[in-house]
Parts: sequence; structure tokens; C-alpha cells
Amino acid sequence: MQVGTAHSIDNPNESWLDSKGTWLTYIIMIILGHLVILSVPFFATSTAWTLTNTMHNLCMFLLLHYVKGTPFETSDQGKARRLTHWEQINQGVQFTQTRKFFTLIPIFLFMITSFYTKYDGIHFIINAVSLLLLSLVPKFPQMYKVRLFGLNKY
Repeated sequence: MQVGTAHSIDNPNESWLDSKGTWLTYIIMIILGHLVILSVPFFATSTAWTLTNTMHNLCMFLLLHYVKGTPFETSDQGKARRLTHWEQINQGVQFTQTRKFFTLIPIFLFMITSFYTKYDGIHFIINAVSLLLLSLVPKFPQMYKVRLFGLNKY
């Protein structure tokens, strides 16, 4: 037995996001979600794409930028309990591969949505506002540990 050689993950709440399998599953879930929305008979293709984009951005905002803490007992002595999931990724280091991936996917989804909605003004505005407010601005390094209007402060 070698004492002191055990390695543990400081925060298992964020370490699984580095896996390429997680990234593939994330993309497949977006595609499946779009197919479910597209299967609704009275939705036009442009509406289905806009709903996919908006729902994706809203869900990711809630999961990454609003929910704080960790469901696991971590060895960081409670430092993660006041951090959002996005702030916990890669121990807060900016511009890692994982953070770039989760920043680029909403942008690509916006571009695909814009193409399939034929750059219609209403859809474009809805998708652009959704992208900016729910997906990009909260990921800016300047927004690290910032709580606007006192929301989600505690």
C-alpha cells in the first residue's frame, strides 16, 4: 500500500464534460430534440428550427449558468457551492477545449437555424437575441462570478 499516491477528482461535477463521448452525446441530443420538434405536424420547418435553437439556449442557460453547486461531496471544502456549472468547468480556467466547444455549438446551431429559416427577420431576431442573451454573454470571461441584478446571488 502506497500512502499518499491516490488521485481523486476535485470536482466530479465538471470533469465529465471533458469527455469526447459527452460532446457526441450532446450533439446527438440536439439532433433528437430537433427531430421531435420537427415531427409536430403543425410546425413549419423554420418554426421548428427556431424552437430548437431557443429551447437549446434556454436549457443550456439554466443548466450551465443558473444552477449552482454540485450534487457530489467535493474535496474543495465547499468552494463550488456558490459557483455555476460554467464557472466550475476546468477549475475556472478560460478558453479550454471544453469551454470552446460549449461556446461554438450554440453559434453553429444559430448559423444552421438562420439558413433553414431563410434569414427571415422575425426568426433571425428571436434566434440572435436567444444566442446573445442566453448563450454567449453569460460565457464571457468578464461575466465570471458576476450576478446581474442580484439574481442567483446566494
